[in-house]
Amino acid sequence: MYDYDAIVIGAGLGGLSSAAILQKNGFRTLVCENTGQVGGCCSSMDVQGYRFDIGASIVEMSFVIDELFAKLGKRTSDYIDFMPIDPIYGFVTEDGEKFSYPVDVNGTREVIARFSEEDARNWDRFVKVGSEAINKAFGQVMAKPMYTLKDMMKVAMTSPALVKYLPYMIKNFEMVLTSFFKDEKVRSSMSLQSYFLGLPPALCPGYVVFLAYSEHEGIFYPRGGMIGIPQGIARAFEDFGGEIRFNTRVRKVLTEGKRVTGVELADGTKLTSRIVVSDINARTLYLDLIGRENIPSWAAKAMETFPVSIPAPMIMLGLDTEPDLPGHHTFCYTNLKEMNRIWFEDYLNGRIPSGGFMLISWPSHADPSMAPEGHHCLNLVTFAPYKLAEGDWDSIKERYLEDTLDMMERYFHLNLRDHITVARVNTPYDLERQLLHPCGAVYGLQNDFFSTAMFRPRMRSRVFQGLYLAGASVHLGGGVPTTVGSGVCVGGLVEEDFG
Repeated sequence: MYDYDAIVIGAGLGGLSSAAILQKNGFRTLVCENTGQVGGCCSSMDVQGYRFDIGASIVEMSFVIDELFAKLGKRTSDYIDFMPIDPIYGFVTEDGEKFSYPVDVNGTREVIARFSEEDARNWDRFVKVGSEAINKAFGQVMAKPMYTLKDMMKVAMTSPALVKYLPYMIKNFEMVLTSFFKDEKVRSSMSLQSYFLGLPPALCPGYVVFLAYSEHEGIFYPRGGMIGIPQGIARAFEDFGGEIRFNTRVRKVLTEGKRVTGVELADGTKLTSRIVVSDINARTLYLDLIGRENIPSWAAKAMETFPVSIPAPMIMLGLDTEPDLPGHHTFCYTNLKEMNRIWFEDYLNGRIPSGGFMLISWPSHADPSMAPEGHHCLNLVTFAPYKLAEGDWDSIKERYLEDTLDMMERYFHLNLRDHITVARVNTPYDLERQLLHPCGAVYGLQNDFFSTAMFRPRMRSRVFQGLYLAGASVHLGGGVPTTVGSGVCVGGLVEEDFG
């Protein structure tokens, strides 16, 4: 007799999504969460009256969340209060120019026409291709397993348009983007999504370009902060009778022969189950919680070959005034060449970039309850290496804050310093300590072409029966829709195997 039918390690979006489906389908399920709240990299924290998001800052392709709740026999709107965001992005260039792209595709066309009439016409072509790519190809596979060539063929048969767009998976982001747009400023404004997968335009898979279209079908922010998404899924899970234990760290996955038998907690408690779902980094799962000595040598070598994704240092600012920004999301950006240089010259050599790409998220623009009355909160997000060529994150934290504020003033003419009431820096070290992400990796494992779908660790373990993997390390990688999709996939796989 098992203590539970299924134990889920981690209350991130993948873990909660799979847990909700399992509990709904009659599997008595426990979620063990290391921290005191749900969400992982899709969460929020309260600091002196301000609420700051951790990691994710917006939702696109929300139909994946709708698909999850449909499988639960529920309505998304009963659990998550999504607010539409418009404009999608604002932009600040290094010459101080500000502009924004509205949700309406014709409105965006008008903005692009200010820079290039040719690219305004190219935008029409991009919208046509992007709409089909998202709605009939890539969007259709978010919640479908693709961890073998056979699975890929099966998905291709049910989604014929996917075959048509496979070339966009083989080409890199920069190649696809430049095949559509010619003007440097337009290209720059469309290049930001590559770093949404944690890679520069030269390495990111080409299909990611179409995220720039998908957001024109609607982007959303949950009232109360990004934590509202995992909280909504958790409520649905608990409505079915599921159990979540917070501040409960799993130290070991228990195995017997070729199958899992449960978990051991940090306090030594052993809990048995016939199914274990891991929502933590796949490398940590196999090499640490199971132990390299307990897995075949080929599996250990395979795990060691997967590089973890980049970390994302985040500066959280509380302000006593409304910032001079175009909207919920503003990008301080530069051209494609500089975005690639940041990776190959700075990131790979342990240097913190001094300019270029930066996302400013302004949650209180959409939801004033995120800050005290008359105040606002901002998240400044960029990418930087975990291992620094000089110093370490604990010793440079304060300097990093000052340097970033200087850079925003110098390059983008944004003066925030005089209005800061609260400042907090979440470094890669902090993410590693708080969320147990190795090297502060926000997207689990690196997600280039040879590290996606069937090239990533499998959602149904090849090593142990009853072991399943959800979250950013598997399927299509990190992000809100992809991790929710991984949980939907795992729920289906468990039903196939044990239903």
